[in-house]
Amino acid sequence: MVTEPAGVSRLDQLGRALRDLRISVTDRCNFRCRYCMPKEVFGQAYHFLPREQILSFEEITRLARVFATLGTRKLRLTGGEPLIRRDLEQLVASLAEIPGIEDMALTTNGSLLTPAKAAALKAAGLGRVTVSLDSLDDHTFQAMNDVGFPVAKVLSAISAAQLAGLTPVKVNMVVKRGVNQDSILPMAAHFRGTGVTLRFIEYMDVGNSNGWQLVDVVSAREILDAVGANWPLEPVAPTRPGEVARRYRYLDGKGEIGLIASVTQPFCGGCTRARLSAEGQLYTCLFASQGHDLRRLLRDGSTDQELSAFIEGVWGRRTDRYSELRTADTTALAKIEMSHIGG
Repeated sequence: MVTEPAGVSRLDQLGRALRDLRISVTDRCNFRCRYCMPKEVFGQAYHFLPREQILSFEEITRLARVFATLGTRKLRLTGGEPLIRRDLEQLVASLAEIPGIEDMALTTNGSLLTPAKAAALKAAGLGRVTVSLDSLDDHTFQAMNDVGFPVAKVLSAISAAQLAGLTPVKVNMVVKRGVNQDSILPMAAHFRGTGVTLRFIEYMDVGNSNGWQLVDVVSAREILDAVGANWPLEPVAPTRPGEVARRYRYLDGKGEIGLIASVTQPFCGGCTRARLSAEGQLYTCLFASQGHDLRRLLRDGSTDQELSAFIEGVWGRRTDRYSELRTADTTALAKIEMSHIGG
């Protein structure tokens, strides 16, 4: 991957740099996870984006180049489920050539991550993958993904990623009280010593369709205490500014875990992430109510300089800190769905 410096980081109103871009390549997913795309909303009658409204690989690459000149160093491909997008390795290859991009990762549910696909993505320039897995218990996991997808196939995808060198592999587990908190310790036990970093994510109030309630949140402190009581842990310093997971390593040397605590330990003050939806809307917060239309500028003939000025203006006005302000009033606001901008 090309790593020459490109541009100077721009700062928002709270002094946060624009260093990370999450790119949603599709709004479609083959899972119907209750906390993200419940069937009641995303059923057979739901209208996903038509093909002509979705950014092409060329348009995504052009925007990523502009973001790199503004200081962006890390790209993450998301969805929906990004591997639904055909020939995704072609996009990866284009993005890998952008000067200044130092890290490129992909978040997936693992359903389409075969050994051949993992090898192709690695060869194209992808660095790492994060795989979503909320339980090792088939009954629990299948109830959560709501399409009957088995745990074994996700574990096979994780192995495929490791074999292809898409490492370090991370596994994201969203924890919801009364649903899968009993899976915390089995998940930790399974991934200890495997080279996989398990990250526990507090259940969040993203979008409007997941029925979020504060009582459903299992706090990061509860999770840390439970894991640490079985396998002693010590904190690990962040590797870079804006890192969202609080890291802890096992004292016996068998790897580490991460805790993403947007609800009980907000990290808005260090947030360096922008989000690009599949149809080219720029969002400056996971909990945003509205975006900024980059597709119109792309298709109206704007120059790279005009795109850069627009993005810099949006970021420069940014004041988002939703999780630090979370109240009954803010949680009731209309927000973009997580499946639309990739979490």
